[in-house]
Amino acid sequence: MQTAFTPWASLSGGVLIGLSATMLMLVLGRVMGATGILAGLLRPQSAEDFAWRATLLAGMVTAPLAVRLVTGDMPSLQFPTSTAALVLGGVIVGLGVTYGAGCTSGHGVCGMARLSLRSIVATVTFMVFTFATVFVTRHMIGG
Repeated sequence: MQTAFTPWASLSGGVLIGLSATMLMLVLGRVMGATGILAGLLRPQSAEDFAWRATLLAGMVTAPLAVRLVTGDMPSLQFPTSTAALVLGGVIVGLGVTYGAGCTSGHGVCGMARLSLRSIVATVTFMVFTFATVFVTRHMIGG
């Protein structure tokens, strides 16, 4: 399996994520963890709480349209695996988010920026298991 390396797209995406996380913290004093934002949307504390969460998630969902406006093409999505593997991966990620009390965006982007020891440990754990998963699926199973 070949992996496409996209340094400019990756860099610009990282800059936009960092900028949006910083703006959310500066403007609303909130941490930009995607799973926490989604969970709070399902049980908002107030109309204002619902509004900012819905707006942020709408931006995440409609971002491909912005890419199309800028480039003229929709982003290409390729899943070099089966639907069953995607569903299994989603379940595993969901369990990890639950037991890890947050996701990579909350811990990796925001928590590490705040030098949170819990977030640093969580992010290192995410990365170790990511490396192990890629190694096993590509070199041991042969995916």
